[in-house]
Amino acid sequence: MDQNDTLPVLPPLALPVPAARPAPAPAAPSAPVPAAGGRPACWEPGTPAARVPDAVRDALLAPLVDHHCHGVRRDDLTRARFELLITEAATPAPPGTTHFDTPVGTAIRRWCAPVLDLEPHVPAAVYLARRAELGAREANTRLLRAAGVVAFLVDPGHGGGDLLSAAEMGRLGGAAADEIVRLERVEQDVAREGLTCVGYLEALEDRLAARAARAVGLKTVLAHRCGLDFAPSRPSRGAVIAAAARRLAGPGGPLTDPDLLRHLLWTAVDIARERGLPLQVHTGYGGPPSSLGIGPHRSDPALMTGFLRALRPTGVPVILLRCYPYHRQAAYLASVYPHVYVDVGLAPTSTASGSAAIIGELLELVPYHKLMFSSDCRGVAEMCHLGALYFRRGLARALAARLREGEWSAADAARVAHMIGSGNARRVYRL
Repeated sequence: MDQNDTLPVLPPLALPVPAARPAPAPAAPSAPVPAAGGRPACWEPGTPAARVPDAVRDALLAPLVDHHCHGVRRDDLTRARFELLITEAATPAPPGTTHFDTPVGTAIRRWCAPVLDLEPHVPAAVYLARRAELGAREANTRLLRAAGVVAFLVDPGHGGGDLLSAAEMGRLGGAAADEIVRLERVEQDVAREGLTCVGYLEALEDRLAARAARAVGLKTVLAHRCGLDFAPSRPSRGAVIAAAARRLAGPGGPLTDPDLLRHLLWTAVDIARERGLPLQVHTGYGGPPSSLGIGPHRSDPALMTGFLRALRPTGVPVILLRCYPYHRQAAYLASVYPHVYVDVGLAPTSTASGSAAIIGELLELVPYHKLMFSSDCRGVAEMCHLGALYFRRGLARALAARLREGEWSAADAARVAHMIGSGNARRVYRL
């Protein structure tokens, strides 16, 4: 917002703001953490949400449905491990540098520090010392609840007992929680069971169906296994048997065979259609270029237009995850295919103050009933808190611009904020 804004500046919100103490010494007593569904922490008067009409502000601050996230670490973390979890890079920062010198690192020091009873902008070492003093459970609880999320839809596909389960995410976050089934993780478990080709294929279908019966959605990461420029049709039975034989000859690594990945995908489509479940497809931004030789340009969702067209008669909703930097292509696909939805996941967190531009670009084209919120957090609860915060801040700026120009009414802005924050996910996932 610039100084010429004509929207009213509203009175300060009665938000629960954690008590702060000057760095480097952390505060002693734990500050109260807002209950799930309450006002999010670190949303101060004077920010974009305080510069819009009351109805719009309330819609922006309403509880969110985080329709795509992962478990966070349950154990105390060293600085080296923490830094690896706040970046999409798979390596430490170069010698003499730190991953805290990124938009995410700066945002943690600014917005997460007060949740842990510290002043904004404390040094990284002070922040991590306070986090360690509180312990992982207390830090996770505070940060998850500060996000103002009412429901977590969790992909446990990264696995490992060091990550919170969906149920634990819900308990610590004071929210409901459900599971999203990652196809490739189920396949990997089945592939290691020493079955014949036919037994493997039968077990794969049975296992996916059993997992789907307890889940609210399915998910694939084939963009990072074979790229999204795959043949859209179902593979032949002969091609699938041959691919299964190759897979079972060396089942230890990730599945990369295009024919078998297509079979897995279409098997999931059949199950999703039968059970009325949506299918999440990971696209766009997602870590360093794959060691499997899949370049980032092959995660452009426009490459799977043929598959989306073939899927349309089934009626299975497809949610394109992350999408950035291909979010304009994703918005186009959502605008022309009735079963396609989008989010930008981690992009608002990764770009921090740039989140308004990304959300604004989506709103240029995407139907408002096709856009959803997700934090895409993984590993550390800071990413959940920041995902919610930068989504709200970015959407607030995008809505304020449209209000200022007279393009939208306050009622329009409030309704759209509710749709994107929770309503669309509730409808598509049948929550």
